[in-house]
Amino acid sequence: MKYLCLVYLDRENWSSCPDAVCADYVQHLVENGNFVAGDPLHPVESATTVRVRNGKTQLYDGPFAETKELLAGYYMLDARDLNDALRLAAGIPPAKYGSIEVRPVRQLDLGDTISDSQS
Repeated sequence: MKYLCLVYLDRENWSSCPDAVCADYVQHLVENGNFVAGDPLHPVESATTVRVRNGKTQLYDGPFAETKELLAGYYMLDARDLNDALRLAAGIPPAKYGSIEVRPVRQLDLGDTISDSQS
């Protein structure tokens, strides 16, 4: 099953974990068949939030939420179950400086939509 691990760091710890340390852990995940995808993100100042309300697109500089910890990157993992995903997430190096949110990835429920469109 796939799990998305969202890496959150506060501004003070944004660059605390060297890229090489994260790359080493990714290599470990690759070798064990757990790594699907992952990337670090640029600092929050580069973000733009898009909202559509009443048919109008609204753009905002920065993230939508005002929080102390900001989304810094992600790891997409393939794990046996939630316990395995949590074990792998605990090894993500930035966990020492911030937090890792682990969420299962769900498949879209398209029902008969696909078969209807192919008819």
